[in-house]
Amino acid sequence: MEKKIKVCLIYHKSNFFLTGKHFDNTYYHFFITSLKRNKDLELQLIPTEDVFDFSKLRGKYDIILLWENGFSGMPKNMQDIKEIEIPIISRVTDYGYAKKLQKLNEKCGIDYYFDFVPEDYFHEHYPDNFKYKTIIFGLEPSLYNNLKPFDERIKNKILLTGAIGNKKFFSKIINDIRQPKWNAYRFYNLRIKCSSLPYVDYTPTLQQNYVNDRYPQLLEQYASSIVATTYVPNIKYWENAAAGCLTFMEISKLNKGHFLGYRDNESCIFIDQKNYKEKFEEYLSDTKNPKWKEIANAGREFTLQNYTNDKAVDSLVELMRTLI
Repeated sequence: MEKKIKVCLIYHKSNFFLTGKHFDNTYYHFFITSLKRNKDLELQLIPTEDVFDFSKLRGKYDIILLWENGFSGMPKNMQDIKEIEIPIISRVTDYGYAKKLQKLNEKCGIDYYFDFVPEDYFHEHYPDNFKYKTIIFGLEPSLYNNLKPFDERIKNKILLTGAIGNKKFFSKIINDIRQPKWNAYRFYNLRIKCSSLPYVDYTPTLQQNYVNDRYPQLLEQYASSIVATTYVPNIKYWENAAAGCLTFMEISKLNKGHFLGYRDNESCIFIDQKNYKEKFEEYLSDTKNPKWKEIANAGREFTLQNYTNDKAVDSLVELMRTLI
């Protein structure tokens, strides 16, 4: 048996994402719950003040794991981080901040980055010499046990959740000037279009009771759901599929969604800007067709086999062993 890897997780003590009390606990379950239970790791949590001296870690750990490579939930002043002589791995924060973070990251001497996006998407925003590994995390398997069977769910409506941009004309113009690519109207464009359809039950993230660990309890109410992001898939893709929903996934050349491995009409239904209404209506006109249940079950099985937090941590451990 290989020796356990001594890992310290660095984050600011005010980081609400890692308390287990945030409206979205996906990061908490990956960084805290699943890392702690992995048999190959000896994890030490180090919540910091605004200033943290990394020299105090020298000789005590095999790996330094950063909550993210930016300023949100991290110490503002990371003293001696580049001189620490311990491999540093970091999750990647919001890609809209990539240009601002490149110089900071070079000063920090981060050895490897990880996130759930494909490598070519990462390198569209960060230099080629930044090393990166795709690790699809965020799905805590215990939350997806004993959900309502497909046949007992709502079938004449399709569930849609999450943030959308402001639909008002002047708001769209202003946001395009401020953030031509990263404003919500552009990032969730198809999601916004779907939210207005009469047969779609849309619920914003913060205007319903299914927060923290309760999101699967919302998903299990519906036989079908929609996930749509313009530039790259997000955690909702594997969350919705794991809940046993017939998941309509925006998959396109632009968002590079094919890398996830879901198959159209086998483990999900692919949608795009041109065909989404047609795909929804095909389902709604024949909701009793057994093929929808078969696709939903296949999507759930594929997801729980490949994209749980435990699988993600195993992949992270493999990366750590290459660095020590």
